[in-house]
Amino acid sequence: MVILPPDLDPELVARLGESGGGELPRRMGIEFLELSATHSVARMPVEGNRQVVGLLHGGAHVVLGESLGSISSAIHAGPGRYAVGIEINATHSRSITEGWVTGTCTALVLGRTLCTHEIVMTDDDGRRLSTVRMTNMLRDRAAD
Repeated sequence: MVILPPDLDPELVARLGESGGGELPRRMGIEFLELSATHSVARMPVEGNRQVVGLLHGGAHVVLGESLGSISSAIHAGPGRYAVGIEINATHSRSITEGWVTGTCTALVLGRTLCTHEIVMTDDDGRRLSTVRMTNMLRDRAAD
């Protein structure tokens, strides 16, 4: 069960429920545990997300980070607005070959037009695997 803020935009709740966070996160086995604008947590299995030599693929770290940063920014954007990723980077500190990766997303800046989040990936023992930083631009939805 995902922990969500009580005042979350109902349209966003419906989209999250229908999509499971999106096609790629669902395919990679990402499980969202807690979602808010300021603090979000998700986990992902290493199995099924390894590169050719058996290590968790670096791009998998980025997918987990971007998933958390994008949803957290969308929550901050609120009704009638949406978030668009404009910059992402990752620093990989340690490799992993089995188990689960947990991403913890923390807001660095929650502005009117930009959001920046830092997402720290850790292994089952709490060791840092990678750090992702993502910036999203917030836009108004076009009128129908």
